[in-house]
Amino acid sequence: MLRFPGVPSQVPRARRLVAAVLGRDHPLYDDCALLTTELATNAILHSRSGAGGWFTVAVRASGAAVRVWVADAGSDEPPCACRTTGDRRDPDGGHATHGRGLPLLEALSHRWGLSRAGGATTVWFELAPAAG
Repeated sequence: MLRFPGVPSQVPRARRLVAAVLGRDHPLYDDCALLTTELATNAILHSRSGAGGWFTVAVRASGAAVRVWVADAGSDEPPCACRTTGDRRDPDGGHATHGRGLPLLEALSHRWGLSRAGGATTVWFELAPAAG
């Protein structure tokens, strides 16, 4: 587990943690790096981590499966897995440059979840190799 200042320049460092734990040849590396990037970015943009705080990232590989946790300093609202579909929440008709992090998490991960405790939010995901 590593702790990072809540600034955008730390997102690549979070990705490097994934590379250090998994190695770039791991079959789930690309999806894991992408989802870690999304969660680290969300921590900075949507929580108190981005207002002078910190966020932490932990990675655990067990066989071919991977689990990642990103904990931030919390926010007033829980994370929203809003879709960019052109509905009232997305007036840009799916062309928004943000709002895809948690839907990506939902689409790519085997399982994911979140917890809010002590003012902090932790979002985690698990990736597993495709069967067959």
